[in-house]
Amino acid sequence: MNKRKEGADYERQAAEYLAENGMRILDMNFRCREGEIDLIGRHQGYLVFVEVKYRSTSEKGYALEAVDYRKQRRICRVADYYRYTHGLGDDVSIRYDVVGIQGAQVQWIQNAFSHIYTRR
Repeated sequence: MNKRKEGADYERQAAEYLAENGMRILDMNFRCREGEIDLIGRHQGYLVFVEVKYRSTSEKGYALEAVDYRKQRRICRVADYYRYTHGLGDDVSIRYDVVGIQGAQVQWIQNAFSHIYTRR
């Protein structure tokens, strides 16, 4: 199985898990020139941007550890672009979540990191 298809399968698994736990999925694999966000949803009054990470084992580290500062900054830039193109102002409450899939275990970290403001 190629990496892109494998990633899409785990993102679908994460979307199903989140939906079962009360999140309404709005978009999957939102892409722009700034990067990509795996899942976008609504949960408990928040617009939620979700990064999904998978590791079959902990040999190369844990899935949740893979969302480093650089990746967080990119996700925030894409989220800003998404909000801009969808006419969503600063009054919309947003949250950044991470779903880590380690083997068969799914872990959902809500509000995993704060928005990182960047200048271009």
